[in-house]
Amino acid sequence: MVINTFNYFCYMRVLKSLLNFYINSSIHVSIAVVAFSYITCLELDLNCDKNLLLALFYASICGYNFVKYFGLVKFYHRRLASWLKSIQILTFLCLIAMIYYGINLDNNALLLAFSMALVTFLYAIPVFPKVVLRKSQKNLRHVSGLKIYVIAFVWSVVTVFIPVLNSSEIISWDVSIIALQRFLIVVVLMLPFEIRDLNYDTLKLATVPQKIGVKATNALGLLLLIVVFLFEFLKDEVNTNQLWSLMIFVAITALFILFSRKQQSKYYSAFWVEALPILWAAVLMVLT
Repeated sequence: MVINTFNYFCYMRVLKSLLNFYINSSIHVSIAVVAFSYITCLELDLNCDKNLLLALFYASICGYNFVKYFGLVKFYHRRLASWLKSIQILTFLCLIAMIYYGINLDNNALLLAFSMALVTFLYAIPVFPKVVLRKSQKNLRHVSGLKIYVIAFVWSVVTVFIPVLNSSEIISWDVSIIALQRFLIVVVLMLPFEIRDLNYDTLKLATVPQKIGVKATNALGLLLLIVVFLFEFLKDEVNTNQLWSLMIFVAITALFILFSRKQQSKYYSAFWVEALPILWAAVLMVLT
């Protein structure tokens, strides 16, 4: 009995370590990026190019790890923790894979991808003169009130416009509606993170919960989800399966927004909220 209990705890410890690495190395959020891109392909009946989805997956890992760990790697470059070294190696391998799959993409899609890479670079690296941003940290990430919208903009461009351009399709009315929906959805999905980080974020960031409080932020998230759903009826072609999948996604997301609090479990936002696009893609795939 004692041995079985010990083995169980060892097994759970290994599983928890793997889960933490899965989240901290940005694999989970990168799958969410791919899920959103796949949803775009299904909604617009585009060719789901394997090279595109893999390139976006590896690029997302590189971009997110660059943003999250640039300062840490620079500061601890000679004595990196083992987990950070592992993430550094993973990111380098993903960079190679991103180039391998990315060179097969459409030139217009590549150009737009490079533009988003530049925005990501400016988001993380202090390159602006202090007089421009009036901050000691001279990057887009520390511009008051801008963070959530920069992330939503990049996600909407990457997961909507890049798949469209890669399929050599035009930017139609429906594409614009989907991009606007995607922007608002990402803003909503960011709200539980901003609520969670209220205990850590400096007031200079001027996040949504800092400005209006937790309850008002929850209400704002629910309102934006209603707007996202109503936008579906503005499309030239309203697909029943897509409408049902969006309804399910909006309903489940609304519950997560409604129960978002400052005191969250470790995996509430980092795993469950970020898994919502994956769930939506799965539902849409089944219905389609």
